Amino acid sequence: MRIAVLGLGRMGWHMAAHLAGEGASHDLVVFDVVEGLGGRWADEHGGEVADSVASAVAGADFIVTSLPSDRELQTVADELVPAIADGTVWVDHSTTSAQLARSVETSVSAAGGYFLDAPVSGGVDGARRGVLSVMVGGDDGAFVRAEPVVGSYAARVRHMGGPGAGQLTKMTNQICVVGLCQALAEGLDFASRAGLDVNNVVEVMLQGSSTSWQMENRAGKMLEGDYDFGFSTTLMRKDIGLVLDEASSMSVSLPVTALVGQFLSDVDAMGGAGWDWCSLMERQRRLAAGSPPAGESAVS
Repeated sequence: MRIAVLGLGRMGWHMAAHLAGEGASHDLVVFDVVEGLGGRWADEHGGEVADSVASAVAGADFIVTSLPSDRELQTVADELVPAIADGTVWVDHSTTSAQLARSVETSVSAAGGYFLDAPVSGGVDGARRGVLSVMVGGDDGAFVRAEPVVGSYAARVRHMGGPGAGQLTKMTNQICVVGLCQALAEGLDFASRAGLDVNNVVEVMLQGSSTSWQMENRAGKMLEGDYDFGFSTTLMRKDIGLVLDEASSMSVSLPVTALVGQFLSDVDAMGGAGWDWCSLMERQRRLAAGSPPAGESAVS
């Protein structure tokens, strides 16, 4: 079996590493548009480095992609579809519009292949540890074939429905999570300004009804003002834009999601485009109620 991995960014690098892990019984080829990145990955993990999308996917049984946005996915599709072999399954882990996912699926299907839109949740740390949650849209049979491959770097792989269903599920995830993180920022700031031991407050809340993945994994970083990791403000703003566009087409009101999108624009204006998006905490500190409380250091 031959697997091609296209896109060796923060997520794709680790996905490919798991596919190349000890005991792997397949041939692996990688490609990235950043010059030298494929070679650096191969030096660390082995495998073959391709010099183009077309050469990477030639003869591949499975193709795995993780790309930043609709634009990059469309560019790759334009090069990939003419070269895809009959029966090849393309698993795309990018977060894109559902409309583009359906369009690419139509093109790939016409060329004799299968396209699965399969965005993920769990972030860079989840990719590194191989415990991502993957939500998949597309053909049932292609999903069954691809599930063991995706299982190399995911703890949960779920078929959500036809083409575009994976992207719509990811949008639902983002709607829920952005409100949680903003609420966490407000709560942590409130407790700090009230003079409480905030770490103690968090420990109590983790055992109560307000607990969440965000609280468990991000509260400490938010309190420290440490945002140099994870999923950037820029990428979350992109995701929220996709959500709001889709919601508008459905005539669905998302006031909290839209508001947090505006707040992330404020973070971007603070110079936080590359910070992890939990830097909503920084906006809360700086703008919500005056200057940061005594003893709290804010990122500059």
